Amino acid sequence: MIRPLQLGSTTFPVNLIQGPLAGISCAPFRRLTWQYSQPAFSCTEMISCKTLIHQTGFAQKRYTLKDPGEGPVCFQLSGGDPRELAEAVRIATDQGADLIDLNCGCPVRKIRSKGAGSSLLTDASRLYHLISAMKQNTHVPVSVKIRVEGGGEKFNQEVAAVVSDAGADYLIVHGRHWTEHYETACRHEAIRYFVQAMKIPVIGNGDVADLESLKKMFATGCAGVMIGRAGVGQPWLIRQLINEMQQTRFALPSAQARGGMFMEHVERLSELLGNDKFAILQARTFAKYYARGMTARTQFAEAVNACEHIEELRELIARFFC
Repeated sequence: MIRPLQLGSTTFPVNLIQGPLAGISCAPFRRLTWQYSQPAFSCTEMISCKTLIHQTGFAQKRYTLKDPGEGPVCFQLSGGDPRELAEAVRIATDQGADLIDLNCGCPVRKIRSKGAGSSLLTDASRLYHLISAMKQNTHVPVSVKIRVEGGGEKFNQEVAAVVSDAGADYLIVHGRHWTEHYETACRHEAIRYFVQAMKIPVIGNGDVADLESLKKMFATGCAGVMIGRAGVGQPWLIRQLINEMQQTRFALPSAQARGGMFMEHVERLSELLGNDKFAILQARTFAKYYARGMTARTQFAEAVNACEHIEELRELIARFFC
């Protein structure tokens, strides 16, 4: 059910969260999500501790800039060295992070080879020291985001114990193993195990895109739910789900309104990155999501792929959405 969510000493009015999405979850995306949904909080893209410590101006803008028009933000960090993580956590706190999460689920080989992401679940001692380093260097709630079934029931017991003993304020559980892709269904029973085993709040994540899948996730007993890919191109989705859970009316945005959201997203990206070209390149990756339900969805995505300038994109949106 929709209810307040307490994480550490912070209480949020709702318990739906917009999760981190590589290449998407920077300030323009989060601002739109807050404007149309007001989730408990939204997450940054995964940020390498090294990037945060040695960041350039571009990295500062893309990964850590907070927009004055957005709500609470969780900085998701990636790293495997407690000293680096401690410094990165201090920097994230100084830069306005409302919560800080350690990614322990990323399946990408490049991340795992550096001893980060899902590889952290194979080393309980190191994971303990990483969580401890986070807790000792910030006053905001800290969490870890994991994948399930890294080694069966013994694995689950060990992870639950380490996360609790190290003092994490909450746990986010994605219901897939790191070797599994999106065609594998979310394992709700594995999320339920952590809900029952932990004394801290557990956030469920995986395959939530509509009311039915949201109810299925809440049936695990989780304290809150993290929305992932479904939020792309639908910044209103979390508000829609809240209203539907509460059985109150929700009016879907018109095609023209959706086109306006897409254009605003790209324009703010251009302002953020200081470059129309970079904004257009990113827009190509999520054009198809804004065009959900359109008869000419494929043609629109193809047209955006061929687009080179903001004005061209504006004309395309006017033609396809209006």
